[in-house]
Amino acid sequence: MTDWRPDKLSRRLPHLEARARLQGALRLWFAREGFVEVETPILQVAPGAEVHLTGFATGWELPDGEERERWLHSSPELAMKKLLAGGLPKLFQFARVFRNAEGSALHHPEFTMLEWYRAGVGYETIMEDCAALLALAEVDELRWENKVCDPRATPERLTVAEAFERYAGVDLFATIGSAEKLARASGVEMHAGDSWDDMFFRVMFDKIEHRLGVGRATILCEYPIGMAALARAKPGDPRVAERFELYACGVELANAFGELTDPAIQRTRLKADMDEKERLYGVRWPVDNDFLAALDHGLPDCAGIALGFDRLVMLATGAAHIEDVLWLPVR
Repeated sequence: MTDWRPDKLSRRLPHLEARARLQGALRLWFAREGFVEVETPILQVAPGAEVHLTGFATGWELPDGEERERWLHSSPELAMKKLLAGGLPKLFQFARVFRNAEGSALHHPEFTMLEWYRAGVGYETIMEDCAALLALAEVDELRWENKVCDPRATPERLTVAEAFERYAGVDLFATIGSAEKLARASGVEMHAGDSWDDMFFRVMFDKIEHRLGVGRATILCEYPIGMAALARAKPGDPRVAERFELYACGVELANAFGELTDPAIQRTRLKADMDEKERLYGVRWPVDNDFLAALDHGLPDCAGIALGFDRLVMLATGAAHIEDVLWLPVR
């Protein structure tokens, strides 16, 4: 626990100074676009709605001695959507977020998420935002391992089905619901008990992700509706959701939705996600009833995105590890 020592800090300092410059440039861009910067509570009734994440639980002791379970949020998404329901049309946040049981060159238990939302637009506008923000890195190339990406080049738009066809030779929708079909079509080994979702992620990891965002960024869009999470179905094609992920140098940088605003469908999905979490991991997270109340009040048509700010700094500076771009890593 000596990351503060002058010798160690000085080695990280060029990356950290670049981090500060990029954060300042992003704040200026959002101000010019008419966004308001918000701060929402880190302590929440539920950490989020993700099936495969592990949360940090804590306790809130009230003055009268009552204790309430609270969680460190894994994303400010639900809280920011409450503010959308309250009438804010454009908002952004640099949020400290927390995900347990994570650690690698690209993962840290506490990191910074840049999240923003626009009311009254489709998720194509968020795609345009991504292109504008990448250019703010003010470098000639983004770098990760042996891959490079031009941050000023117009991102490629690729549907998930197109990516599976191009890189894995798979007609994705012909395999829906059958892990065995997806394994046979892709040639990726299936493990005992694998679901279709498990095989989807295995094929993504083995054959697709590392090829995305090379040369220029990739916007991977139109995820199968079963992976919609908090995204709405795409009009005209109920098989897919208005969801995209942004990739550069084979690294996932962001996850975006044309936001689901139907409270009944959202309730059904949240229950299904927690049922799946309980099936896989033996736990389920509480439901944020205040979020559901906000949906009942009325969430406007909107789109939003969560971008891993530390990862963007890594690619802009060529850092080899996420800890190289953190002022003080968690120890």
